[in-house]
Amino acid sequence: MAAFLHVAHRHNFEARILRRERVFRERSNPLADFTDGELYSRYRFDRNGILFISELLREEIQSPTERSCAIPAEIKVIIALQFYACGTFQRTIGDTIKISQSSVSRIVSIVSSSLATKLAEFVRWPAAADEQNIKRGFFTIAGFPGVVGLIDGTHVRILAPSEHEEQFVNRKNYHSINVQVVVDNRCVFTQINAQWPGSTHDSRVLRESRLADVFGRHRPAGRGENNKEGYLLGDTGYPSKPWLLTPFLQAGNRAEARYNGAHKTTRSLVERTIGQWKRRFHCLHGEIRLSPERTCRVIAACAVLHNIAKQRGLPDIEDDHMNNPPHPQPEQPVHHDDGNLVRNHVVHTYFQ
Repeated sequence: MAAFLHVAHRHNFEARILRRERVFRERSNPLADFTDGELYSRYRFDRNGILFISELLREEIQSPTERSCAIPAEIKVIIALQFYACGTFQRTIGDTIKISQSSVSRIVSIVSSSLATKLAEFVRWPAAADEQNIKRGFFTIAGFPGVVGLIDGTHVRILAPSEHEEQFVNRKNYHSINVQVVVDNRCVFTQINAQWPGSTHDSRVLRESRLADVFGRHRPAGRGENNKEGYLLGDTGYPSKPWLLTPFLQAGNRAEARYNGAHKTTRSLVERTIGQWKRRFHCLHGEIRLSPERTCRVIAACAVLHNIAKQRGLPDIEDDHMNNPPHPQPEQPVHHDDGNLVRNHVVHTYFQ
């Protein structure tokens, strides 16, 4: 009997030795460790900005209990912001905060999903009362009248997905999500569509978007004399529409050349905005190693955060080493429809 108890005791002792004890590492708290400037350079928001985002998302991301050393909402926001800002491997982020890579993955997913639900609140079409100010703002750039927004597409590189891989290969032969954005004169997003694989043409994204319905429903056919709602400006990758003005493929006279010059100068603001966005959130410039569905939520989250940063007056991130050229699309064939009639009316009225 004594021998049996001795063996049982030894077995239990060895089992305790072999069993890995759960260890809670003391986490770092960047809000306590860093100054406002250091927080901004690392996470793209200062202390007040991080606290604002934490309060905005608290109900969705706060752990239901404080047991087992639950991670506070503020730390979850910081972890996600570091992923967006740096695009680094999640294990590296976990080592910085002293949590596991699996926890980082869950937190980035939860925070991204929560931010994506705020898209309609922070990325929205301007109210009628604001459109006049937007038109005036755009007019001061190069004298182009009636502009309420600039439209463009940009690609966000992703890891090759396991399903429908060929649909995500874009014209530059890498896997991506094709993102359509509209911006106002303050470099603020007023619309974003991040749901299409990289092989999709910009004109298809436009055709399937809410923009086509909204503008088409409110724009009367004709030459554009009564167009009080205004226009979008887009490049030659888009079809000419009564509400979407594109440049002439080849200017036929001085008025058309002046129109093209004003169009190009004004439209450069959307390329500048995309550059600011990708510099602020460098994950959008590198390769996002997530599924397409999760990547789309990350893109939407970064759009919300971009507008929050603009709303709070935070400075843009300067990075001379980052190159973000526009992604040209094949030129659309000329359509002799109401879009060209409106464009001709604008040329003869304002650029003659």
